[in-house]
Amino acid sequence: AMKKVYICAPLGGDVAENIERAKRYSEYALRCGAAPVTPHFYALCLDDSVPEEREMGMAAGLSLLWFCDEVWVFGNRPTEGMRAEIKLAHNLNIKVKIIKPHEIEKILAR
Repeated sequence: AMKKVYICAPLGGDVAENIERAKRYSEYALRCGAAPVTPHFYALCLDDSVPEEREMGMAAGLSLLWFCDEVWVFGNRPTEGMRAEIKLAHNLNIKVKIIKPHEIEKILAR
C-alpha cells in the first residue's frame, strides 16, 4: 500500500498563499509515491479567520493524523498549529520528517 503522509505546514496568516504552497507539498508527496493527507484544503470550505471554523479544521486534521504512517514538516518555522500536530505524532510514535526546500526542488524542478 502507499505510504500515507500527513502534510504539516503553515496555514494561518496568508491563507491563500499557504494553500498554494500546500498544493505544491501535496504534489511533492504524490511524486514521491506517497498519499498526502492535506488538512489545508479544508480552508477552501471553512473560514480560517473564524475561530470555530479554524477549530473544526484543526480537529478534523488531527483526527486524520492517527491513520498516517509519517508526518512531513514543511516551511521554515513551525506554527502553533504545526507544533500541536508534531506533538501528537510524537505521542503516537509516528515518524516526523523535516522536508527541506532543496528536496522539493529536486522532485518538482520548476
